[in-house]
Amino acid sequence: MGAQNVTFPSNGKQAHGYLALPPSGRGPGVLVIQEWWGLTTHITTMADRLAAEGFTVLAPDLFGGETVHSAAEAAERKRQLPVEGAVRDLSGAVDFLLEQPGTTGDAVAVVGFCMGGDFALRLAVREGDRVAAVVPFYGVPHEPDYSYLGLTAHVLGHYGEYDKSIPTELVDEAAIRIGEATDRRPEIHFYPAGHAFMNEENPSGTHDPLQAGIAWQRTLTFLHGHLG
Repeated sequence: MGAQNVTFPSNGKQAHGYLALPPSGRGPGVLVIQEWWGLTTHITTMADRLAAEGFTVLAPDLFGGETVHSAAEAAERKRQLPVEGAVRDLSGAVDFLLEQPGTTGDAVAVVGFCMGGDFALRLAVREGDRVAAVVPFYGVPHEPDYSYLGLTAHVLGHYGEYDKSIPTELVDEAAIRIGEATDRRPEIHFYPAGHAFMNEENPSGTHDPLQAGIAWQRTLTFLHGHLG
């Protein structure tokens, strides 16, 4: 397995990311989208773990190399990031991932965490059948009238029951809207955990190894099932 920092054209400019290859050098493509902390060790570790499972993985850097260390900094950095512009940037990441000689197939999966979970769903709507599967972890568009028309991907969502930033009612409403738009029922799981329970670096202290392990195994089964 190899990993490297990469640069690629996206939305009329140069973007950066972290590319991790599987032991065989070839596998289905998976895009991993960061939390609001930036492209941290947690995110590159997630990419490495997916690569070890046989996937070709790209984690784009939406903050241009910057990482932040407090919730106030993260909220400000996210506020400065135009949502639709970020999703267009991520379309360039899909292009780049599909063009890699190590990527098999003509569609990718998208796995996103927190802010990245929100963006993952938006990207799947934008990209249509170029995204075969989408896995948001504790992230969802907050607009009550957000339209999922255009989404064709299978959806697996992971959310914490004690996550005050994403009420279960919001997730339930999103699941209904996804079902209405796609005629497909998304697979949604709630865990007895707080926000960012997958993140072992989480400064809020809500990392939950047991629930993280369960969510990880469900994710691997889902990705292998829909990407081969």
